[in-house]
Amino acid sequence: MGNSGSAVKVCTDHQGGINWLSLSPDGQRLLTGSEDGTARLWSTADSQCHGHFQGHESYITFCHLENEAAFTCSADHTIRKWDVVTGQCLAIYRGHTSIVNRILVAKDYLFSGSYDRTARCWSMDKEKQIQEFRGHRNCVLTLAHYSSRDVLEEEEEEEEEEEKVSRDLLVTGSTDCTVKVWWVSSGRCYQTLLGHTGAVLCLILDAPNRELFSGSTDYTIRTWNIVTGEQLKVFKEHQGSVICLEV
Repeated sequence: MGNSGSAVKVCTDHQGGINWLSLSPDGQRLLTGSEDGTARLWSTADSQCHGHFQGHESYITFCHLENEAAFTCSADHTIRKWDVVTGQCLAIYRGHTSIVNRILVAKDYLFSGSYDRTARCWSMDKEKQIQEFRGHRNCVLTLAHYSSRDVLEEEEEEEEEEEKVSRDLLVTGSTDCTVKVWWVSSGRCYQTLLGHTGAVLCLILDAPNRELFSGSTDYTIRTWNIVTGEQLKVFKEHQGSVICLEV
């Protein structure tokens, strides 16, 4: 970029604020979710809108773009899956009883977190809820996913024999100031990570190092051992809420 700081491209078709952006894995398309209740698909090459996804009955809180499909969640309590070529709504996932804050696509799973204090796991093809994760005392704001194969040694995995049918785990952060780790197969809470004094707004995993990072309205970032649940470090230099993390 030059020194002028001028915008390279401007995309201006939404009729409301943009709440989330998602770039396709191949980098060729950008998905935006808006206060106007719609999502739009843009070409990163020419900044033109090539898709307009309409159907939600309230504003879109979050969106996620794959190469073949787009996902949106909304204050209308639903999640939708869209065909990126035709713009057709392929599936509607209903079950949450309040605003859906976040979705996460991992393997064949679709996860969601909501103001109804739950996280849920869905079958992407059948529009069916597979599991509900209930235990937070307030809304679920952020999600992360990993497999125990990524972090546990063989002898440690043997200790979790009842969960060996599925080794997938979901991590949730909430405004109740806690982070919880759940077995996906049973919905059982594996760990509750205590330490934050404000809402947990963001999570990110460093599976090779067995570490989880969490950011909060208490102005801190905390590092946890994802196997033992031990709090490892606290970063305290911010003077405001931590809203995003990247490893």
